[in-house]
Amino acid sequence: MAHSPFARELQVACLAVQRASIVTKTMLAEADKGSTDKADASPVTIADFASQAILISAIRHNFPSDKFVGEESASALRNDPALADRVWQLVSTTQLHDTESEEIVAAPSSLEEMLSIIDLGGSGEGARHTRTWIMDPIDGTASFIQGRQYAVSVALIENGEQKVGVVGYPNLHFHTTVVHEDTVDQNGYGIMLSAVRGHGAYKRPMSKERLQPAVKVYNVLARTDTGQPDLVFAESMESPYIDQRLHQVVRERLGVTKPITDLWSMQAKYAALVVGGCNVMVRIPRSPEYRAYAWDHAGGMLVFEESGGMITDLDGQPFNYGRGRTLADNLGLVAAFPEIHSRVLELAREIRERHKEEVMKDNMQQ
Repeated sequence: MAHSPFARELQVACLAVQRASIVTKTMLAEADKGSTDKADASPVTIADFASQAILISAIRHNFPSDKFVGEESASALRNDPALADRVWQLVSTTQLHDTESEEIVAAPSSLEEMLSIIDLGGSGEGARHTRTWIMDPIDGTASFIQGRQYAVSVALIENGEQKVGVVGYPNLHFHTTVVHEDTVDQNGYGIMLSAVRGHGAYKRPMSKERLQPAVKVYNVLARTDTGQPDLVFAESMESPYIDQRLHQVVRERLGVTKPITDLWSMQAKYAALVVGGCNVMVRIPRSPEYRAYAWDHAGGMLVFEESGGMITDLDGQPFNYGRGRTLADNLGLVAAFPEIHSRVLELAREIRERHKEEVMKDNMQQ
């Protein structure tokens, strides 16, 4: 990794994610997480705003010409000075216990600068020909509030392609082999997964110190000496956007016998695919108009690919991250190890097309 063309970007992103993850872990220890509501009714926390401020501030300090796409804007903070003060206190008092690392991840110097930095992500659209960092300050805010699995993610995009991906999982044990919502790292700061395109995937424990040594990771369920392993699906059973009936048909047609791994956070599902015992994920949206937010997948998707996985949309196409805040060119996804990806993709497309025909037939008969 030291010889990768994005060594500096990787270092900065890893330190930024580590610091932001510490902020979120700090908030988990508090009973009142200062949650508010966004337009889509999902909870937003003080940690959400603080995490985005830390991520953008660190990267902008080192790469001032780069652009940003983040989930949050500072509008709620500008309308609530007390909430803004709480976020600022968290941002300004959270530090790594390493002077050199702290100098790299420069924090905002004032509350007003913090608000402006948050807005760089909230108003960011990105561009195909611009270096853009896509981030999710807390992926899985609902599970975060419940003390379950969530993630802090950031990815560098160039020409619509992920080049660097870093994802922190503050509640995930370093030696975990199964990712579960309620199996959390109570005493530590969790793990970080990272990747540079073409240079493999790595994991390391997170701490308040300098970056810990990273070890290379592979999807251990991708291949076995005896042939195809048992298929274990990563799912989101409570997602309102995904058609679980069609997912069930896919699993039945593949002869899946193992229980699914049910996780709310999208980025946590990528961790399940890389280090948590899963090897297949399918996303068939209920609506053909649905497009995923880019920050739900950026970073974790690259780590999965670099660990040996293969991922496409339902048309078999790679993902284009150069379209701004959503994956506008891509519908759904199929993630699996290469030897079975084409089979899963074929089934997912067949089942989805058959469902579309049935819906059209029903509509014509009404």
